[in-house]
Amino acid sequence: MTSQADPATRTDAGRADFNRRLLAFLAASPTPFHAVANLAAALDAAGFIRLDELAPWALAPGERYYCTRNGSSIIAFVVGSAPLDVGGIRLVGAHTDSPCLMVKPQPEITTRGYFKLGVEVYGGALLAPWFDRDLSLAGRVVYRDGAQLRQMLVDFGDPVAVIPSLAIHLDRGANDGRAINAQTDIPPVLFQVGEGRASDFRQLLAERFLAGKSDARVLDYELYFYDTQKPALVGLYGDFIASARLDNLLSCFVGLDSILAATGDETAMLVCADHEEVGSVSACGAQGPMLASVLERLVPDDETRTRVIARSLMISADNAHGVHPNFVAKHDENHGPLLNQGPVIKVNARQRYATSSLTAALFRQLAHEVDAPLQSFVTRTDMGCGSTIGPVTAAEVGVPTLDVGVPTFAMHSIRELAGTADAWMLRCILAHFHNRAGSLVIAEG
Repeated sequence: MTSQADPATRTDAGRADFNRRLLAFLAASPTPFHAVANLAAALDAAGFIRLDELAPWALAPGERYYCTRNGSSIIAFVVGSAPLDVGGIRLVGAHTDSPCLMVKPQPEITTRGYFKLGVEVYGGALLAPWFDRDLSLAGRVVYRDGAQLRQMLVDFGDPVAVIPSLAIHLDRGANDGRAINAQTDIPPVLFQVGEGRASDFRQLLAERFLAGKSDARVLDYELYFYDTQKPALVGLYGDFIASARLDNLLSCFVGLDSILAATGDETAMLVCADHEEVGSVSACGAQGPMLASVLERLVPDDETRTRVIARSLMISADNAHGVHPNFVAKHDENHGPLLNQGPVIKVNARQRYATSSLTAALFRQLAHEVDAPLQSFVTRTDMGCGSTIGPVTAAEVGVPTLDVGVPTFAMHSIRELAGTADAWMLRCILAHFHNRAGSLVIAEG
């Protein structure tokens, strides 16, 4: 196995440019639908060919392709010139969804003249930080235009709602661990009801996004509240990235930037799946058939595909818990990753992460070849452990897999925090992974 690492990719200028583009991607991607649209636009600009799942595929070595499903999941791949039965497929996986507040189908609530929207909590959201934020709405709307059904991405953009906190004078125990009732405490307030103000939410959507279409009618939607505060570099010396949806759009962008650097010698693939935060069980989730169907069309022969998958490697990239300086006791003493000290290999004995000694060793070798530091994360033995698309993908497809991520604070908050160096280092490792010649199989003996 030979190294094709380019030390020039690890310059300070490269990292600064990467972070600038990362912040722009995060700001432009308030929902999984917008994230996939932005990923697709970047792939289009790089010459990737969009494939239609409804049509036959004619794939050629040296070409670059991508396909989407439900508008919220995307798979991009480069068909390499090297034989697949030597180098296998170099897969990077991430997920496009993030914990948030999702508007209910019949959401209208009017209380004392205030118009609110009922919401469901999507995923394991940390709810307290959602209070007193300038919120907007974005997602997908499906409407009837005459006899034609159409869909469109929408984004109010401006702050249109807020969830006001209850004053401390009315809840003296608020700082003593008060529980938040997701049904009654968090419906966002949009406006005060008055003359000329529509109180039907679908009508509000039509007025905002279907103006000029006299026959159009909103039939359904998937809409999410989001914080309008822009992503930013923060800290006295700019050490940190603060943003919504770092888990896991940061990994999606890292995966995008690394596959764009693929030379085309080896076969490389990026899988960004929806619905990880709610279990991945869907047609476009990691436990659904999307990846398997793409692999079947890439390698149609069953026996050949089995051998190729055994020679492949999936790197599941999802954020890791950095050791919190105010809550050090929440971490295992020997496995507390620090921000800006390198990507993290995640291990769990109960297979909540898919990492094995073989896949971890391969990743350590990749990092060594680009001179990138690594850290390890294992949760405390007396605490539960989250999971990722890694174990799901390994179980569904059979590909050797490991879980890695960028250390993060405030995971699942409305605004999370990561280091400015870690995502760039992970990108350098993954770009090298896509281009490294030779077999990924570790020899016996």
